[in-house]
Amino acid sequence: MLGEVGDKWLSRLHQNVAKDLRTKGWSQTEIADILGSTQSTISRQMQKPPTSLGASADEATVDGWGHELSLALNSMGPGSRVIRQRLVVEFQFTGNNTIRYDKTLTGLDLEEGQEQRALLRRLEWAAGRLDVRRIEHSIPAVGLNIASCSVDATSTSEVAAFPGRITLVDGALRHHETPSFGSSNHLASVLLATHALDSSKVSILNIRPPLGAKGVDTARVEEACKQLGYNFSLAPKGAVNGQGGRIDVLLDEGDFGWEPTLYILAHNPLDLIDRTHQVLSAIEGMK
Repeated sequence: MLGEVGDKWLSRLHQNVAKDLRTKGWSQTEIADILGSTQSTISRQMQKPPTSLGASADEATVDGWGHELSLALNSMGPGSRVIRQRLVVEFQFTGNNTIRYDKTLTGLDLEEGQEQRALLRRLEWAAGRLDVRRIEHSIPAVGLNIASCSVDATSTSEVAAFPGRITLVDGALRHHETPSFGSSNHLASVLLATHALDSSKVSILNIRPPLGAKGVDTARVEEACKQLGYNFSLAPKGAVNGQGGRIDVLLDEGDFGWEPTLYILAHNPLDLIDRTHQVLSAIEGMK
């Protein structure tokens, strides 16, 4: 358990904590200090997709732990130091703060009801990972949303999203309701159409594409995807066309009375946020 599996478990935990703390304003050096790592290692971890554990129940356990740990660390601040550690399950920090966990990795997959609840939690965590500094100028007029589904989903009622969308309020991203299934027909339809062609994609997010003097700057989007190694396709009015293969980014260039939209896709909600940040940074760097 503490060999190959334990190494993957720790890698996934560090990736989640590092990415969460980075979006909360921590520097890579501060993150490395609190995790007992190096800045270069943290930089590499943040560029990689989440380490696979081979069982969704185990991944959900580690993802949940990572989310809780990053929230606790952020509340204590970068100056906190670990002064005692009891093999995985207990951390004691300065200021008489102690975090205890008793988590068991079973090697089993989640049951259907558990998997749905875990998906809803991941959408909440994903929304919390959005970096308002990167995304505030790319929020569509209709609002931002994140949707996700299981690999066997076939109908919009099996796709979870945020009712009422995610909006910018007083400089912060807010969602007024918790995610639920069947909450976003259009975004769910685009996700299901993509999933039918690329089965690895189960999460989607909509943002406003960059605009030029004559409308959507398609060339910038395409070049950003090329730099990142993402496959790019056009999706007029959300219609997904293709013969299969990998789909990473879709662009709806819009029409009269139809708002243009850039769709980012990924294999889970947390990786989706990382991809969105990467695409926005690449587009911004081309100005």
